[in-house]
Amino acid sequence: MDQVKKICNFMSSNIAVLIIIFSVIAFFYPGGFAWATNYTTIFLGVAMFGMGLTIKASDFRIVFTRPKDLFIGCLLQYTVMPLAAFALAKAFGLSADLALGVILVGCCPGGPASNVITYVAGGDVPLSVGMTIVSTILAPVCTPALVYVLAGSWVEVSLLTMMMSVVKVVLIPVLLGILIYRLFPKQVDAVRDLLPLVSVIAIVMIISGIVGSNAEKILTCGALVMIVVAIHNGIGLLLGTGAAKLLKLDEKKVTAIGIEVGMQNSGLAISLATANFALNPLATLPGAIFSVWHNISGTLYAGIRNRKKAENAGNAKAQAAAES
Repeated sequence: MDQVKKICNFMSSNIAVLIIIFSVIAFFYPGGFAWATNYTTIFLGVAMFGMGLTIKASDFRIVFTRPKDLFIGCLLQYTVMPLAAFALAKAFGLSADLALGVILVGCCPGGPASNVITYVAGGDVPLSVGMTIVSTILAPVCTPALVYVLAGSWVEVSLLTMMMSVVKVVLIPVLLGILIYRLFPKQVDAVRDLLPLVSVIAIVMIISGIVGSNAEKILTCGALVMIVVAIHNGIGLLLGTGAAKLLKLDEKKVTAIGIEVGMQNSGLAISLATANFALNPLATLPGAIFSVWHNISGTLYAGIRNRKKAENAGNAKAQAAAES
């Protein structure tokens, strides 16, 4: 079992590398992965169910004990990234498909990967988990409403249909996972080490399927989407961090909020594009590229925050020595 745990931890911590490897394979051998797009919703549902199985009752305590922190984090989550996506789509003159895809990513809740990156960065993990839970629960209302308002000038958006899609692929699987863990905690704990592996496989298959089915189109617009996605993600990380600092939160909370705002549940963006915008096939591409990029940038951000934390600790130690 220890060996299995090591494999799962390795794959979880190197998910960006795995996504890149399988995306490259899918690009050159699209026939081997394009089929996966038919099961995007199922793969995401499995990943969200796995997330639900990892949520304990104690994780909800933060909702009641630290409402101010959660409110700040979720407010930034559902304002910074959606508005940044809209601004970038306008500034770069994106086509309807790509504009929709970027806005979908911006309007999604935080993803589970942000909790791992927050841990690596030495941030406030309970706050990160709480933000992911709350923003996910709010997603059936917030995500469709924001897409309806912001993407309406490019495409026709059915608000009710999108709400039902989010409920089916996010809310129900997460709540089901929470319920299963509540009813069978010992059994779930026995296989807990395997859960990250299931989610990693699901996400990798979603992204590989998108790359495989859009291999030719990536050649024509992939560079543009990469630039927009990188700027979008950077805005989220920087403004999330900056806003938390302006509100005078401590450094651990600043780190958690910066990461949570910048890292989206891009798998949901892909699923919503697939299920609700079949006439806009390229709308899945920004989410696929974001899935790769935000894991890379999140890791880099974690390194920067860790260096800053070490510098602050060194300065504090030097100051204490000087005063003594």
